[in-house]
Amino acid sequence: MNPASGNAQAAAFDFPVWFKQTFDIKFEKLLSSLGDTVYMLGWGLIIGAVIGFILALLLVFCRKGGLWQNRVVYAVVNVYVNIVRSMPFIITLVFVFPLTRLIVGKTYGSTAMLVPLVIFISPYLARLMENSLLEVSPGIIEAAQAMGATTWQIITRFMLPEALSSIVLALTTGTVGLLGATAMAGYAGGGGVGDLALTYGYQRYNLPLLILTIVILVLFVQLLQLLGNKISARLRAHR
Repeated sequence: MNPASGNAQAAAFDFPVWFKQTFDIKFEKLLSSLGDTVYMLGWGLIIGAVIGFILALLLVFCRKGGLWQNRVVYAVVNVYVNIVRSMPFIITLVFVFPLTRLIVGKTYGSTAMLVPLVIFISPYLARLMENSLLEVSPGIIEAAQAMGATTWQIITRFMLPEALSSIVLALTTGTVGLLGATAMAGYAGGGGVGDLALTYGYQRYNLPLLILTIVILVLFVQLLQLLGNKISARLRAHR
């Protein structure tokens, strides 16, 4: 076999061209969509987790017998969490359009989608983290109070170390739910893999691209769950 012909055949394979012919989009478009999804997922999770943790603390400490027992605050937070959690994301997305426009100045794009994503995921994470914090033995909190620990010290030095592995699993579950929401955000012009599947896959009857987006989302979920399980197991082993 002529080496020159072999090199010519190898050089003939052009991945971007093959990708465009197979999925009817440019490879750069796929990378851009993946970047949008990671952007929405990352910032949505960070902001949502912070707000969710604050809501979880209010639910744990303001409940009857809690450190900050306050029926009014607990009732308000509890009702808010239940109401938002009962709404499908697509309804939340449309309902908060005025707020999104007020904060971001527009209702489309990855940054604009962060507003409904955070509103959607923070109560969900709050309920999951509330359950994790409630798993901490009351005896640990009582011991901390007996030693004169402040509320901040009780949270950071006693409750969090005990509940951290469970919180990691809660965040993992929430992240998977948030990933599904980012896919639906594509319906409203949010970009990401969801927009790729709807605009370039479903609307153009592009089955190979639809399958590709499904595979990408499944891989995302598997990697997130695997990472969350490993981190949680390591934290539990060192507790």
